[in-house]
Amino acid sequence: MAVSQSVSDRRGFLAGAAGGIALLSGCGRGREAGTQVVLGDQVHLLETKLSAAGRLAGTPYGITWANFPGAAPLLEALNAGAVDTAPAGDLPIILAAAAGCRLKIAAVNKGSGRSMAIIVPKDSPIRSVKDLAGRNVIVSSARGSISHYLLLEALREVGLPPSSVTIGYMLPNDAAAAFATGQIAAWAIFGTYQARAEADGARVIRDGTGIGPGYAAVTVSERALADPGKRAAIADFLSRSRDANRWCSENPAAYAALYARQTGMDPAIARLIAARERPGLSPPDAAFVTSLQAAADRFHSLYGVLPRRVDVAGLIEPNLLKL
Repeated sequence: MAVSQSVSDRRGFLAGAAGGIALLSGCGRGREAGTQVVLGDQVHLLETKLSAAGRLAGTPYGITWANFPGAAPLLEALNAGAVDTAPAGDLPIILAAAAGCRLKIAAVNKGSGRSMAIIVPKDSPIRSVKDLAGRNVIVSSARGSISHYLLLEALREVGLPPSSVTIGYMLPNDAAAAFATGQIAAWAIFGTYQARAEADGARVIRDGTGIGPGYAAVTVSERALADPGKRAAIADFLSRSRDANRWCSENPAAYAALYARQTGMDPAIARLIAARERPGLSPPDAAFVTSLQAAADRFHSLYGVLPRRVDVAGLIEPNLLKL
């Protein structure tokens, strides 16, 4: 199976999305004829879960996987119609919606605060968030990301304004290379990239514990939802994804082993990622809407990140993933 993986870095979210996204290709899975869906993924995480749980077999529709290094380019692809679904963090989804991306939130999962953090090199003199004053801090992957929110809230927590640091934005894979060669003083990052850096000795000065909302979600393009065949296929895919998350939660060692094999990742790092995850998937509920609305409003009114206020309730698609 071929997987598309080439999307260039962009400074402005959704800027040039329609013309700047690489064409996706892949042999797909399922029937050659009939409904075909393009499933977005980040660092192969979702595909690995479904493979580990054996939930990719026998789909009555064709699948092409499209892998991306971060939420921003993946949501750009959703906006451009290059993918039908996009798993992403809650706040990048809000930023995409504020920028005009026509999407719906179909399934959510409350993650662990330990799965995002502000990290520094092991020999860095920086020991706390207060020590970031006057420093350059890199955020992955873009303005409005969950890492950006983590940094802003961590600074506010210790009484530092955002202007006390110089914030730069880099896609995770680019930032990882710069961090490894000592070019970054501090890095707000998440997931696999965070785990790799920690394994190499990076220190956490503040993780996301207590800084919400901390959800991951699966979004679907409105264009795909308007297609009856794709809508049915995506509903089935979400059901399989929920089963796969449940299997991963019950079999963390087996999941970590397969993840290591499929990605080439060090098995110890894969085990760390599996241990930090809280695999699960459920329909978006009132608690999710309330939590995300509060964070979105802070992004808009307090930090000025969003160009307009977003009504989270209006983004919810409650009927694809059944209880």
